[in-house]
Amino acid sequence: MGIGLNCLKNYIEEYQKMGQMRPVPLVSRKENNSMNKILIANRGEIAVRIIRACKEMNIKTVAVYSEIDKDAMHTRLADEAICIGPANSAKSYLNFKNMIEAANITGADSIHPGFGFLSENSQFAKICEESNIKFIGPSYQVIEKMGNKANSKELMKSAGVPVIPGSDGSVKGLKDAIKIANKIGYPVMLKAAAGGGGKGIRIVNSAEELESNYNIVKQEAKMSFNDDEIYIEKFIKNPRHVEIQILADEHGNVVHLGERDCSIQRKNQKILEETPSTAIDDKLRNKMGEAAIKAAKVAEYTSCGTIEFLVDSDKNFYFMEMNTRIQVEHPITEERTGIDIVKAQIKIAAGEPLKLKQKNIIFRGHSIECRINAENPSKNFMPCPGTITGLNLPGGNGIRVDTAIYEGYTIPPTYDSMIAKIITHGDTRNEAISKMKRALEEIVIEGVDTNIDFLFSIIRNPDFIRGNFDTSFIEKQF
Repeated sequence: MGIGLNCLKNYIEEYQKMGQMRPVPLVSRKENNSMNKILIANRGEIAVRIIRACKEMNIKTVAVYSEIDKDAMHTRLADEAICIGPANSAKSYLNFKNMIEAANITGADSIHPGFGFLSENSQFAKICEESNIKFIGPSYQVIEKMGNKANSKELMKSAGVPVIPGSDGSVKGLKDAIKIANKIGYPVMLKAAAGGGGKGIRIVNSAEELESNYNIVKQEAKMSFNDDEIYIEKFIKNPRHVEIQILADEHGNVVHLGERDCSIQRKNQKILEETPSTAIDDKLRNKMGEAAIKAAKVAEYTSCGTIEFLVDSDKNFYFMEMNTRIQVEHPITEERTGIDIVKAQIKIAAGEPLKLKQKNIIFRGHSIECRINAENPSKNFMPCPGTITGLNLPGGNGIRVDTAIYEGYTIPPTYDSMIAKIITHGDTRNEAISKMKRALEEIVIEGVDTNIDFLFSIIRNPDFIRGNFDTSFIEKQF
């Protein structure tokens, strides 16, 4: 199926002894921006999603896989597959050298990082550029600039984008933190400057709590991101988490594709997303869209990206962060706009100008996404790896399933527990909800525990149906 692990190891060792990496591919992006073969530096459903887009664009694909992923669906769908290391992601999917060598061996001229793993790693994006391999995403300078939450917040302020009150950049020490917290008022949030994925965050309600949590958050930041810088923000009580999808090309054109409401979360991890949001009206929607475009322009951003905002009970919105990659929840925007975001991302990376104009983007109906995880909600959402012994996926009008599982597939214990996404689209929100209820009733995944029943309890919850929820919904209801 692919080049074996030992072959790749021997290959790398040979060139390490020589003190150099393998010569760059024949195709140099400096001379030729077209994409003939894309290596997907990821796994699971996002790898499958990217491969499908490439096939429709007549672009050859290379799948990478760890030893434990040798039978994964993405290895079967790609034109080529190459093993890049053992199950441990640090030695495979996060291994810079193996990833670049896999691209060189197979002659891939581009790398698509998907989400997670290396997708927002500025060092990896820089290595790709130095190796004349096109990184399908923003430049490493932009990833670096927007990856530091404290610095990106200052950049947004300079562009007139509303930001949450807090420290000007990273705090300089505990005394500085206490001074800032006293100024903006409790409760406040201590957050890792290089953070993401809900890690390195603590809510504190007093100076005493701040003192006891300050070093803990710094340690969490160091462990999770190898960077112990932290910053302070005012804690917005019961907000809605609303993000704006943008597309920006290398010619200065930027458009937004509307919002996604990601307020249904558990411990800062998204569970269900929808578009449009029931929390905002057209006036606020337009203001947020304009702010997102400003944010992309001031960041000199190119590629697809997402500007994340918090919306308070008074309909004020505040910049939270920018995700410099494709989002897990991108399909609901695709369903509502008819725009293939992955294809657009690839075309932008190839240097093509956007053909979209803001006035021509049409928003249709309502779309919802539920994330299916192999986990047991009754056991504190404990991951449940194992072999799928029976499988039935829902279908019909207005239902889409993005997944990489199949009957007989063994879910490894090594990676994220998300195994599928169900996306519904209807003319109205009620129709999209009804379709999601049907889809969750139809889906069958045997052999492992899943969160399907938990999702069903959310989708039929009266407050959810009324649109009466915020980021504390799961905590309050369940």
